[in-house]
Amino acid sequence: MCKTRLRRYCCVLSAAVLALLLNAPGAFAFSASFSWCSGSPRFALTDVPQGTTKLQFAMTDLNKPSFHHGGGSVDYSGQAEVPCGAFAKGFVGPSPPPGEVHTYEFTIKALGANGAPLATTTARRKFPE
Repeated sequence: MCKTRLRRYCCVLSAAVLALLLNAPGAFAFSASFSWCSGSPRFALTDVPQGTTKLQFAMTDLNKPSFHHGGGSVDYSGQAEVPCGAFAKGFVGPSPPPGEVHTYEFTIKALGANGAPLATTTARRKFPE
């Protein structure tokens, strides 16, 4: 009898915890992926926080983090994608030495109307692929 009651209690508790997690603000994490193209990459965005008005991008070469690749910012109004070349000024694309493959990481910040960060995510990709 105790085992049955314990199982029932665990099932109810698990369902309650799951419901809380799914309904909590920020339950789904802001994420992004990207693909290389001329100019700045194309980004696919998921679960961008409500209240985001601008996205800020910065690229780092994880094999040579001292090289400054820059990045850029774009206005955000609900789109699920940032197209190729959306920011080119101040951005230096991937440029590993000949014969080397480097891993590049973008840090993307979702900024609110007052410029404060609402969420941050990263996305990595090798170049050349």
